[in-house]
Amino acid sequence: MDDLTVRSKLIVLFVFCVLLPLFVTDGVILSIISSDEQAARQTEMKNLASAIEADFRNTVEGAVRPTTNLFINREIYEFMDREYESSVDYYTARYELLNEPFAKILLSSSDMLMTMYTDNPTIVSGGTFVSIMSQEGEEWLKAVNENDRDVILESYYMGDDHMTETVRKRLAVVRRLDHYKDFTHRMLVKVDIDYSKLVRRFNDMHYSMPVYICEGDRILYSTEGYTDLITPFANLGRNADFAYENDFELYGLKLRILVSDSERDVFDLIKRHFPLLILLLSVNILLPSVLMYMINISFTDRLRTLSSSFDNVNNDMSSLEEISDIHGRDEIGSLMRNYNRMVVRLKELIRTVYEERLRKQEIDIERQQAELLALHSQINPHFLFNVLESIRMHSIIKGEGETADMIERLAILQRQNVDWSDDQVRLKEELKFVEAYLELQKYRFGDKLSYNISVRNGCENYYMPRLTLETFVENACVHGAENKAGTTYIYIRVYEQDDRLYMEVEDTGDGMADEAVEELNERLRSCTIDELKKGDHIGMINACLRLKMHTNNRASVQVESEKGVGTTIFISIPVDTLAVSVQ
Repeated sequence: MDDLTVRSKLIVLFVFCVLLPLFVTDGVILSIISSDEQAARQTEMKNLASAIEADFRNTVEGAVRPTTNLFINREIYEFMDREYESSVDYYTARYELLNEPFAKILLSSSDMLMTMYTDNPTIVSGGTFVSIMSQEGEEWLKAVNENDRDVILESYYMGDDHMTETVRKRLAVVRRLDHYKDFTHRMLVKVDIDYSKLVRRFNDMHYSMPVYICEGDRILYSTEGYTDLITPFANLGRNADFAYENDFELYGLKLRILVSDSERDVFDLIKRHFPLLILLLSVNILLPSVLMYMINISFTDRLRTLSSSFDNVNNDMSSLEEISDIHGRDEIGSLMRNYNRMVVRLKELIRTVYEERLRKQEIDIERQQAELLALHSQINPHFLFNVLESIRMHSIIKGEGETADMIERLAILQRQNVDWSDDQVRLKEELKFVEAYLELQKYRFGDKLSYNISVRNGCENYYMPRLTLETFVENACVHGAENKAGTTYIYIRVYEQDDRLYMEVEDTGDGMADEAVEELNERLRSCTIDELKKGDHIGMINACLRLKMHTNNRASVQVESEKGVGTTIFISIPVDTLAVSVQ
């Protein structure tokens, strides 16, 4: 909240303390009404679906019951399984069977059409008894062949070849007649439910909501149409949205009762009372908005004036100006008057405090430059005198032939030592200087000194403080080769790993005692200008201090040594503190 303007704070206050509670409370009331209405509608839809399911089941069970009696009637089995010598014999037997009292009861119904099917070739198709072969390709027969249930319920559509049929949509119960196992022919009984009477019965109920009875996506019945008796069953579609769904299975046929809630009583209630709601909202919003506008003007205009006065300061405190138009006796008016008094006082202090600070900063900069020059001047040149002595001795003993080569290498060292126009040098140039220095030392020590320089690709392009690596190599020569009777090996390794540049200087000299190593590492970790005054290891302390200054104290120098074995110096520098040459 502290980062928001006063105007924004007032708006937040208005929104969260006026508007939001208003909408929340009204919304809760509407939500409760809507939830209660929705629960009532769900109960109504559930009861409606249960009633439709019960009525549908009763209709189907009415078709199943006569098939149960036929299922155990042996006379029907014998008639359909008998091989007839002629059509006359068949019709005579058929006439006698249909005149039996049980047949008149079982095979006649005003709401249903019962048909017996058999694969007995001597039976003449027609009326109640039909050959199964004549039904090949029909939907209901395919369903029977693919289902192992004794009784199945199947919906199907009579094709265009059945032109005499006025009703082509069919709902049928089919039962296998296999109760007696001593008959050879296959026998079925199919009871077609009168689809038109089923539709009329459902329509007469006048459901209060749109209702669908579906087999998968196939619509068997709907109050929204789709009940044409001679057209194929329509598909519901995958995008249909229903408020209630009830799934049930009846004799292998998986059915769904879908109910759509088309009414929205809550929204109708809101619509009827819409003018009143608009009036209430206007009163609840208009009056607080006017008051908030007046408070906003009182606060924000004067605060904006005060804020703009501070914004004009930029980076120069002397640009502060007094506010000319101050009105109001509240806290903001008092703040503006105090601001004017502060401006007057600040202008008086600028000449003393601010200008004094500038002079102090200039002094600090000069002091830092002096310390840097002092560091430069303290590079230990004692090795140069040893080299000059070597040149003198070699000139006397060997003549002038080799002197020119030594003088050339000495010139490289001298130029690097005295040229401080730029404190940074590319590592490649530093390594040339180190190699020249080691070659001169080989003239001095002869076979007592041997060295190897290993640099991974890319590392030679980094810039670092001048004479950094040379100082540690010089230390290896002075404290390694000079104090050892045998051959001293010096290894210089430079590589990059984990975003850091590593430089290692290892010698096989006389080494150092553990106490001396620990003391030296402590001095390298906390090196300061004062450390240079202690006299020993000045070169290493100097180089370490310059590295830390160059890398914002992120570089590190670590010494490991063992008496009689040798010394290794580890230098670690973050590569993001080093400039890189594109060459």
